[in-house]
Amino acid sequence: MDVTTAVRTRRMCRRFDPDRTIPDPVLDDLLDLATRAPSAGHTQGWEFLVLTDPADRARFWAASNAYPSDAGDREPDPWLRGVQPAPVLILALSDKDAYLDRYAAPDKGWTDRSEDRWPVPYWDTDTAMAAMILLLAAQERAIAALFFGVPGPAHPAVKAAFAVPDRLRIVGVVALGYPDPHTPTPRSPSLRRGRRRLADVVHRGSFRSV
Repeated sequence: MDVTTAVRTRRMCRRFDPDRTIPDPVLDDLLDLATRAPSAGHTQGWEFLVLTDPADRARFWAASNAYPSDAGDREPDPWLRGVQPAPVLILALSDKDAYLDRYAAPDKGWTDRSEDRWPVPYWDTDTAMAAMILLLAAQERAIAALFFGVPGPAHPAVKAAFAVPDRLRIVGVVALGYPDPHTPTPRSPSLRRGRRRLADVVHRGSFRSV
């Protein structure tokens, strides 16, 4: 599959097959490709927490507030029921200090390590690009994938559950697996919005009207 086909056919999966896993060599290959993402100053300030053990994944879902304290005995919502069976969860983590340190090096010279020099947090941007490579590489291999976020209030609990260092920030999570053959992922209602036209998003030369 070429890149154009991977981009045009990629879809987020929200219903995973509970009976299929991803072989470790395949997973390692996907992660290796993710580390080929571009990064400012070749800092490579990303880390990946990979959860494949069922107990670890259950701990993630509990810590991420997937089960609110007032849920009682209620069943998980449809989204969670579909995504929980994913055999792989990869937390994409960014390291701000790695960038501040890198740009304080002699060849960069920002010795004050000031965040004011970073109007855009490239530590998050670069980590997100690595996650995008994961999604595309998975598509090439007919592996289903979903990128989703962890609710802000749940970040401390998730990090504590897996001893994630304080310096790292959770940018998002990539779930990997195979589509549930019995319950296909429903079409997202958000797609009714349609795709924005190229003419609406591309501005050649200026934003001024001609």
